[in-house]
Amino acid sequence: MTEAMRKARFPVDEPLTESGRRAVSACGRLNAGRVVTAPERRAVETATLMGLTGDEDDRLRDLDAGAWRGGELMSVPKEDLYLWLTDPSYRGHGGEAVVDVIERTAEWLADIAHEGEPTIAITHPAVVRAALLVALEAPAKSFWRIDVPPVSVTRLHYRGEWTLHFR
Repeated sequence: MTEAMRKARFPVDEPLTESGRRAVSACGRLNAGRVVTAPERRAVETATLMGLTGDEDDRLRDLDAGAWRGGELMSVPKEDLYLWLTDPSYRGHGGEAVVDVIERTAEWLADIAHEGEPTIAITHPAVVRAALLVALEAPAKSFWRIDVPPVSVTRLHYRGEWTLHFR
């Protein structure tokens, strides 16, 4: 949880709120051979609170909302918001399109698969959604249909192809 989430704003590079820090602290311990984080403060802070240290990977960064960054969700004109939520190639805000996030996440997953080392990634809901779409070979238009709550754990395994694993 960050102030941007609490106030329904597009994120900037803000830290976790106190309630966000408490939620991360309540999360159980995760183990893997390698840890990587998104470069934003909230991701690095989450990893630290979980007792994890790792390298930052820019491909795990949050979706760039361009001119909307820091602004309130409800301040976006309805037509633009509709296009952003229904057209995965929409870049009208000057930032990234959903397809861009999916592409860079697919590249990252290909590298992880090639390296073959169990990896924990501390990242953002947009990247988790993108990873799930890649793993399931689902269409980009499904991006906003996946709800990824804060401090959730998503497990993917690579065995010649990506599989989603529930525990």
